Amino acid sequence: MSVPKKPLLKPFFLLLVFLSFLLFFHLYLQSKKTPISSAIAPSSTAALIRIRPGFRSYDDYIKLQLNKTLNPRLRHLWATRDWERKVRVFSRFFADLAAEGLLSNATAALCVGARLGQEVAALRGLGVGGALGMDLVPAPLLVVAGDFHAQPFPDESFDFEFSNVFDHALYPDRFAAEVERTLRPGGVAVLHVAVHRRGDKYSANDLLGGVDGLVALFNHSEVVRVRKVDGFGLDTEVVLRKTNTKSNKPTTKSK
Repeated sequence: MSVPKKPLLKPFFLLLVFLSFLLFFHLYLQSKKTPISSAIAPSSTAALIRIRPGFRSYDDYIKLQLNKTLNPRLRHLWATRDWERKVRVFSRFFADLAAEGLLSNATAALCVGARLGQEVAALRGLGVGGALGMDLVPAPLLVVAGDFHAQPFPDESFDFEFSNVFDHALYPDRFAAEVERTLRPGGVAVLHVAVHRRGDKYSANDLLGGVDGLVALFNHSEVVRVRKVDGFGLDTEVVLRKTNTKSNKPTTKSK
């Protein structure tokens, strides 16, 4: 399996930082018009998911996330030393899913919260040529701009969605609803989450007592499987398949 080479971002690094801060300003202005309330409103989040305190508004939450995403030191690290290691690990995860028939070269795939797009590069390296990433800050040509609480895609756009940033969702129910909205019937969602450890300081929620709280948010999906993984600080992989109707949740199957 060939591993895609790391992007040649160094010559354009200063330009990328400048454009990123312009994007920050644009997102700030857009947040005034977004349908997501700038105030922290009650959510239908399951009781087994704890929302971290301290966010006075949605703008405050976005600013915290951008503090990490726009950090020049981290972006340089993600684009250089971390690049090949992460592509290699993601490739292994996706190869397992392909072997189970959950992913194919013809799949229209979205990586939610993809940063610079290592997971997108891994999918494309496996032959999933239509793979695309989405994050608050774009990273051409792999990642487009978007908020996972309100994805900028039409209904039923993708066959497969992957994310390892569920813990960064301030509104987990909206995160789940957007994944289901943009998945086609029969489409697969794969989430890597932290069950046995806490997320970092940028996390907005914590799972309590397993993945039941997460699974309960997916009203139009059934569990394919749950297994332990070692994925950059995240220890559990949840695989769900979108159905056509709201059905009773099957018992969570673990490996």
